[in-house]
Amino acid sequence: MSGEAARHPGRLGVLAHRVRAGARWIGWYVREVSGETAYEKYAAHVRRHDPDAEVMTRRQFERSRMDAREADPRDGFRCC
Repeated sequence: MSGEAARHPGRLGVLAHRVRAGARWIGWYVREVSGETAYEKYAAHVRRHDPDAEVMTRRQFERSRMDAREADPRDGFRCC
């Protein structure tokens, strides 16, 4: 063990904790920005507000999202 680590053994643990927390935050951020969490949010919303309602499958949800985006070009700008 290096002299610094021997004097402050808790610093490496704190650093590892901060690195893991930062990695979790980056993962959360990327999922939010990319829209990856949209289906989970949709499903939770439907189940919370109408437990008897049928929840679309992920495939149906994504198709519905794409159709809505393409129906109104002002809402989801696509260049191609």
